[in-house]
Amino acid sequence: MVQQYQSPVRVYKHPFELIMAAYVRRFPNCPLIPIFVDSEVVKEEHSDDGATVFIERRCKVEADAPRLFKRMAGVDYLYFIHKNTLDRRERALHIEVVNETFSNRVIVHEICNYTVHPENEEWTCFEQTASLDIKSFFGFENAAEKLAMKQYANSIKKGKEIIEYYLKELEDEGVTHVPRWSPPQAPPPTARLQLPLTSAPSIAIPVPNPIPLALKANILALPWADKLDADYIRRYLGDLTPLQESCLIRLRQWLQETHKGKIPKDQHVLRFLRARDFNLEKAREILCQSLSWRKQHQVDFLLDSWERPQLLHDYYTGGWHHHDRGMFLSEQDRVLTAGLCSTVLSINEEGLRRCEENTRVFGRPISCWTCLVDLEGLNMRHLWRPGVKALLRIIEVVEANYPETLGCLLILRAPRVFPVLWTLVSPFIDENTRKKFLVYAANDYQGPGGLVDYIDREVIPDFLGGDCLCEIPEGGMVPKSLYRTAEALESEELRLWTDTIYKTASVFKGAPHELLIEISEPSSVITWDFDVCKGDVIFNIYHSRRAPQPPKRDVQGAHGSIVSPATNNMQLIDRSWILGQDYSMVETALTCKEGESVQGSHVTRWPGFYILQWRFHCSPACSTSSLPRVDDVLASLQVSSHKCKVMFYTEVLGSEDFRGSMTSLESSHSGFSQLSAATTTSSQSQSSSTVSR
Repeated sequence: MVQQYQSPVRVYKHPFELIMAAYVRRFPNCPLIPIFVDSEVVKEEHSDDGATVFIERRCKVEADAPRLFKRMAGVDYLYFIHKNTLDRRERALHIEVVNETFSNRVIVHEICNYTVHPENEEWTCFEQTASLDIKSFFGFENAAEKLAMKQYANSIKKGKEIIEYYLKELEDEGVTHVPRWSPPQAPPPTARLQLPLTSAPSIAIPVPNPIPLALKANILALPWADKLDADYIRRYLGDLTPLQESCLIRLRQWLQETHKGKIPKDQHVLRFLRARDFNLEKAREILCQSLSWRKQHQVDFLLDSWERPQLLHDYYTGGWHHHDRGMFLSEQDRVLTAGLCSTVLSINEEGLRRCEENTRVFGRPISCWTCLVDLEGLNMRHLWRPGVKALLRIIEVVEANYPETLGCLLILRAPRVFPVLWTLVSPFIDENTRKKFLVYAANDYQGPGGLVDYIDREVIPDFLGGDCLCEIPEGGMVPKSLYRTAEALESEELRLWTDTIYKTASVFKGAPHELLIEISEPSSVITWDFDVCKGDVIFNIYHSRRAPQPPKRDVQGAHGSIVSPATNNMQLIDRSWILGQDYSMVETALTCKEGESVQGSHVTRWPGFYILQWRFHCSPACSTSSLPRVDDVLASLQVSSHKCKVMFYTEVLGSEDFRGSMTSLESSHSGFSQLSAATTTSSQSQSSSTVSR
């Protein structure tokens, strides 16, 4: 497996020329990196006008590895080829490093760039990327990979220290300014160009042939808006290791490439990485699922559009209490289930907003909150089935979409019935989250190891023995006249998860999902908006003048349409139908990758029946399978890699309501989410699809 590293942008608040004067001092060796033994120049080229320089060095590095590794490898030193291309005119340095030792077993490739800060020409930016691919290493590939990445991470940490060390050395010598390069009045008399320094001897820097234009464009391409600065990470996100920074940057770049439009903030992306111990693939998977969920239920607009029911205003006990070292949310025992799902989501959304605001106010990263839950008065009557089911559903949704937002949860005055409740809900809570739960019975929270270990005494609520007057609403007992039946209450609570303009469907290998749309007037417009939540699919639109037969429930039937064992998969095109005779394709097939968001429209030419189809996309090797459709469905239930999932919304508009773009649909009677409309760029009046990549 290839290990990759991407650094944030490191900013030196010094001019480029002074940074270069410090940089050349690290050769031929550097005391700050003891394993960097020596280096020798093997190639040197310079331009006629002295504007550019190319130096190739062969660097000798001590193999910092256990003695067993050294004996197996038969080497004490490793050699790397270090190529420097300096463009003084454009004020840019491009560095490329590859390994010479074990190059047939291990591939190391590193690229670094020093460039001028795009917003301040007196500052210098530094970036680096690297990859490590161990093809074979005497049967110890995994151990060698971990050792190499650990050593590389340690070297990265010293990068900034090295430049600052030599900057200090220059300052001690009286060198605080290096003039910029300017074209010479006459051709340089020698093959070297002397770089004058203020109040100090000159530093000789070789000058090479001009940089190719393609390479120069690559060096200077620094879209600052898409970059993360190292100081920004430390200030707003906290102290991360170099490899953790790399995971954040790579996941953020992937989101920018595949989710055009609104993407989550860096703090939110970081939570998903932490929830999966910075496993990039696992974090990307759960983040994609969460983004689809947010879009499906329009959670981004919850705080602006949802109003808390009057019932909760009158009787709900709980609210935000304080913020200093963190933020505190206090809730008491009279918890209502009516409207609780929406309330919990609004609390989490507000918590994210408060974290962001307090990070700016207090000048340090604040990413989570402490929750106090007072369970005094909880008894068996509270453990009724609809309430517990709602609680389990809430836990599931919060775990999946708000990871690493809980600093700790302090459960106070837990009654004897609490172990019963804990037994029911704890299996649904992630192990890392369970470790954040602290339970206190009776008045144990007032003693050693209690609240004072987590909250300053002056901000502990007065009703819990603290000194702070708590203004959280006290709520009250709900009158019996407002009681709802269990069935009605459960149905109401499910509405947030099920009442949405979007629907989901499973797409199996050999069993596409198909949607029937009947059109009575030509020039009507079929619009669609769908996300590929899992796997890759092929999207098609077909037309037929006759209606497909109603889907049959008998999955063993050999004729006609079928409904797969999955309840959210439907097939309409009869196996006996012939393409071009019984039905025809009216759109070019579109291959859609996992994580993509697709919006488009089709202007119908004929009345009749249109079928939107999402079909499983597989490699050519498996596309020739001769398995029957039902057998494929049954097989797909056993093999998760043969299953895709899409979330979709479709709408039919009269031609008079369609004005040529998906954005205009929102101003008519379309139910498209604001997020979908904002990410659409299609402006064609004929059939079109737009994929957000």
